[in-house]
Amino acid sequence: MDLSSINPVLLVASLMVAATPILLAAIGELIVEKAGVLNLGVEGMMIVGAICGFAISVETGSPIVGFVGAAIGGALLSYLFVILTQYALANQVASGLALTLFGLGLSSLLGQGYVGVRPPPTPQLDLPVLSDLPVVGPILFSHDPILYFGILLTAAVWAMLKFTRVGLILRAVGENHDAAHALGYKVVRIRTLAILFGGACAGLGGAYISLIRVPQWTEGMTAGAGWIALALVVFASWKPWRALLGAYLFGGITVMQLNLQAAGVAIPVEYLAMSPYLITILVLVVLSADKSSAPASLGRIFHASN
Repeated sequence: MDLSSINPVLLVASLMVAATPILLAAIGELIVEKAGVLNLGVEGMMIVGAICGFAISVETGSPIVGFVGAAIGGALLSYLFVILTQYALANQVASGLALTLFGLGLSSLLGQGYVGVRPPPTPQLDLPVLSDLPVVGPILFSHDPILYFGILLTAAVWAMLKFTRVGLILRAVGENHDAAHALGYKVVRIRTLAILFGGACAGLGGAYISLIRVPQWTEGMTAGAGWIALALVVFASWKPWRALLGAYLFGGITVMQLNLQAAGVAIPVEYLAMSPYLITILVLVVLSADKSSAPASLGRIFHASN
């Protein structure tokens, strides 16, 4: 066992990368749940985004086009959820689970020809002076553009929910859709846009895994990241900045267990591999006992009255 081989600077930089796909998916799901909709199909949208982004990047040679395609793919899959829950008024839990199973199967079918293929590299956003700073440079200023986009998206969602009329309407729909409808707000339209946004974010998160974090396509490669994103929304009490901290916590645990494996720590690999999920569950149980922050209409079907 050689713990001196663990570089703390690289450890922190790596945890930011590991946290980004979960953060993107969690922020998207946070908006969906703020609108009063519970979409358990995040895992399915992430894996479809992963194969869409990977395939489009390989075929076009452009990772940026791949990320755009991944967002569109995730949004298109989420539209199935819209049809089921907002128009057919199907149960949201059952529809979300069906979306995950459908996404896993569809991604497996679409990805058959891409196993073993390497995608084009995503350029790093190196800033001339800042990237060369000791310690701070590698941690904060030597990452890919999507990582910074995730942080900016978190800030934008927080500002939108807190300071804008759009955020006020979204929260009103999530708290009491009947009252919002009585005031003249188009509840179904608002929820549809929120679900599409959540699907696009999940697709981006999936593409981040297949194009940057693990630059290859493997069936089922999201490995439960969508479920962790769902848990983070509850852990964060539906607050964007807490979702960011939760994603970094999970990313840090994930990267740490990989480093401990590499350092030869005398703990069975299986226990180290399951540690991020166990710790996430424990933190979720401890910190989410108070459900008062949950939108009051979360998961409830909206029946428009004439």
